Amino acid sequence: MKPEEKKLLRLLETLPAEQQNTVFAFVEFLAARNPAVDISVSQEPLAIPRPAEESVVKAIKRLRETYPMLNTDKLLHEASGFMMKHVMHGKPAVEAIDELEALFARYYEMHKDS
Repeated sequence: MKPEEKKLLRLLETLPAEQQNTVFAFVEFLAARNPAVDISVSQEPLAIPRPAEESVVKAIKRLRETYPMLNTDKLLHEASGFMMKHVMHGKPAVEAIDELEALFARYYEMHKDS
């Protein structure tokens, strides 16, 4: 096992079960992303309403569905930063989701202008 894998496993084991589940969900999100661009994808955001109660991981999934035209590779670094602030630093989910929505909207505006 690589040193990074050992470190990740040690850190994961220190987290409560709920946070471990959040980490697993986020890793699944990262693994499922498809960088291929599909020209049949809508170029306008889809109207997917924000639920009253939503986890950060589910918000990321919802925003990916809302903005299918965006290349998630470009968003990954910043989105993972918001996720990290929520999971590791206790930032409230509502605040992290607000920031994620602004991030996706900003990337959409850049996409439209390109």
